[in-house]
Amino acid sequence: MSGESGVVTRQKHSPVTIHHSPLEIEGYASLWGVADLNGDVVQAGAFADSLAKTGASGVRMLNQHDARAPVGVWEQIVEDARGLFVRGRIEDWSAEARFAGALSRAGALDGLSIGYRTARARRQGRLRVLSAVELWEVSLVTFPMLPGARFSSV
Repeated sequence: MSGESGVVTRQKHSPVTIHHSPLEIEGYASLWGVADLNGDVVQAGAFADSLAKTGASGVRMLNQHDARAPVGVWEQIVEDARGLFVRGRIEDWSAEARFAGALSRAGALDGLSIGYRTARARRQGRLRVLSAVELWEVSLVTFPMLPGARFSSV
């Protein structure tokens, strides 16, 4: 900006920091008795032992199964009559988390997918029926292997 003497001066601007509030979400990460696109079917009760050991705090919230950068936290994970119900929040602590939150707010990201180790399973024709699973993570995904595994904001 020019002063009266013709000297140019700069005004200092404080940096702008934008903080988004966490996005509360909930949905079903797995549905009992429904085959996914790979032919896996989760039996009711399959997560019980794993959740008894770790609780929701031991299960990570990832974006697209990328273990390098969790994007939020799961506050509740329970087996109910329909399947594996999850409730949590997408945080704003990283670029990946903010991006996942923005996509979710816009409706462009609404799928869920589980990361696990099979503890017990049996074959039933072309299907693999999972009766015990060690749950490691529940990811926010664009294309869930189980098309009905979806979340929405609360």
